[in-house]
Amino acid sequence: MSPEHVTSRSVRLPALLGIVLLVVAGCASPTPSSTGRTGNGPVVVATAGEPDTLNPVLNYGPDGASLIFDGLVARDARNQLVPALAREMPTVSADGRTVTATLRDGVLFHDGSPLTAGDVVFTYQAVLDPKVDSTLRSDLDMLASVTAPDPTTVVFTLKHPYAPFVQRLALGIVPAKAFEGQDVNKAEFNRRPIGTGPYRMTSWTPGDRLVLAANERYWGGKPANPGVVVAFVADDNVRAQRMRAGEFDAAELPPKLATGFDGQAGQQVRKVPTADYRGVMLPMGNPVLGDPAVRRALHAAVDRQAMVSGVLGGAGEPAFGPVPPTSEFAEPSVTGRPTADRAAAAAILDAAGWTPGPDGIRARDGRQAAFTLMYPATDSLRKELALAFTADARKIGVAVTPQGLTWDAITPRMRTDALVMGYGTPYDPDFVSFKLFGSAFAGQGFFNPGSYRSATVDAALQAGRDTTDPAARRAAYATFQKQLAADVPWVFLTYLQHTYVVRDTVTGVTPRVEPHEHDVANSLWWNVHTWEKTS
Repeated sequence: MSPEHVTSRSVRLPALLGIVLLVVAGCASPTPSSTGRTGNGPVVVATAGEPDTLNPVLNYGPDGASLIFDGLVARDARNQLVPALAREMPTVSADGRTVTATLRDGVLFHDGSPLTAGDVVFTYQAVLDPKVDSTLRSDLDMLASVTAPDPTTVVFTLKHPYAPFVQRLALGIVPAKAFEGQDVNKAEFNRRPIGTGPYRMTSWTPGDRLVLAANERYWGGKPANPGVVVAFVADDNVRAQRMRAGEFDAAELPPKLATGFDGQAGQQVRKVPTADYRGVMLPMGNPVLGDPAVRRALHAAVDRQAMVSGVLGGAGEPAFGPVPPTSEFAEPSVTGRPTADRAAAAAILDAAGWTPGPDGIRARDGRQAAFTLMYPATDSLRKELALAFTADARKIGVAVTPQGLTWDAITPRMRTDALVMGYGTPYDPDFVSFKLFGSAFAGQGFFNPGSYRSATVDAALQAGRDTTDPAARRAAYATFQKQLAADVPWVFLTYLQHTYVVRDTVTGVTPRVEPHEHDVANSLWWNVHTWEKTS
């Protein structure tokens, strides 16, 4: 699944309730919790995005919180790394090139087979295997080998020091024997997974729902509820209607739709901080957007504060780059006016020879300053951002045609048409930016779809991952952010707060700073195994 890809098709209420009853029937008894209360049914949550696969090797939940799998490490409520399948935090050698992990005793996969170091080795070797269609391979290109000197020890040997490598160990571990004699790309496992996580899969109906039952033998303790149903509802308005109808215990909604639940009895709106940004990707192959003057003018013309106040209902903040202000790597000089600076934008265009025509639209050498801005048609938030961007551009004489499309229609046009996109991570800046802005990934689907190329950016991104020295890393990412701000391959718009509606009958909800990708994994329900329904 591409980071931007979602599928559509919703499930009707009777079908969903039927699945809920099946999950309850499949559990021997209500699940006692650490508080002494008893969960009275599965937790039902709703999200827009649906994975294409449930195999971590093929990019399902690579940063953990996938509900079905565990990594060697996990993240706590503060996003700090903690041991998971590893008995304690993995150790890193003095030269930064050897990482050693020791497994917990007695961990079982959902089928009852024991976890061994061989399973860890298989998982990482599968990612590295060129015959496997894993988008994670470039994330691990520093990995020279992974070995198991004994059944409980795993040794990772790196080609060079890579500061955030231990963070990569949140990847879910799969059982090697499940893939014997199979092509990983086409294995039955991809739709019927077996993990070590707090939940095991009961069924997956594409476009409808994913049904999970509690793993009674979970090494971290039996979940506090009998299961989870994840409903896939791509349309924001439909998701809101169904939340209002009482179908879900929790659902993510765009801020404006979520505020409609404020003050409603039995429900509360939760605003969760994120590193998730929205911006307009400007393809270098577009005859208008290929001009850096146009890109810089658009950057100056955008009224980000109005977008935050209007489109987001205050649930966010202006964005000027891909590294969130809360990050230790954020470069403070990379900022701008939160409101529009139309005078500066006009001056940039004037100097570049883009002059207003009779209709107010600028032109140069017979070509109008005009382009198409795509957005996914089912995403109401991106639609509103696209319309706001269009209005701001028109005020400086640039004609933008917003167009809502399916992802299938968007994908082949990304090299030439602009697109409202979303990305962002609260973890390490290498995780998203290396692929999104590196020249080596130009034009590779959702990796650098606008084919932006900069030798300065490439060198800075490489330096940021090659060294473990904190000061050197900060300097590298400062250079990266400054060059990106000068080139403007994106017009960054806003950082979001993710907004959820949660029923009052649910307890145990613990928000944490979220990344862009947060559908089944890494959403508000990252710790759903501790949630209970009190009535």
